[in-house]
Amino acid sequence: MLYYDHLDTPIGPLLLLGDGAALVEIGLPRHGVAPDAPEDAKASKSKLHAAARELDEYFAGTRQQFDVPLRPSGTPFQLEVWGALLTIPYGETTSYAEIARRIRRPRAVRAVGAANGANPLAIIVPCHRVIGSHGDLVGYGGGLPTKRWLLAHERRHAPAPTLTLTA
Repeated sequence: MLYYDHLDTPIGPLLLLGDGAALVEIGLPRHGVAPDAPEDAKASKSKLHAAARELDEYFAGTRQQFDVPLRPSGTPFQLEVWGALLTIPYGETTSYAEIARRIRRPRAVRAVGAANGANPLAIIVPCHRVIGSHGDLVGYGGGLPTKRWLLAHERRHAPAPTLTLTA
């Protein structure tokens, strides 16, 4: 059984889908509207309360890592790429080529891009932190303005680097 809820956020309303034990999808808004829930899904704020709370904290700038259980559906390659996305630190970016290197498939840059684009758990699995090799913003399911907003939001709330002074 799938459960859904809508969450109002600064980037527009999100669709949250879960199976009662884990979050399975976050639907990003299109033109200010959340995607429709599947017909067989049942509305339930309580089943998605933890995910909604953590996302609210993220958008408030008080959460940088998520603890909610995730259960994305994808191919073994996609799951490997999404796992690599989870290692990108909050407030930082990396390239598709770097992700391909991290998963030991340096020539699979385009496949990494396709897997990144198929990520069903945007924001929590931070595909917005992946940019082009020359630092350009490329592709995002929620649109480039949303990607730009998420990156700027994280830069504003990222912890300042610590300096160690030596005598």
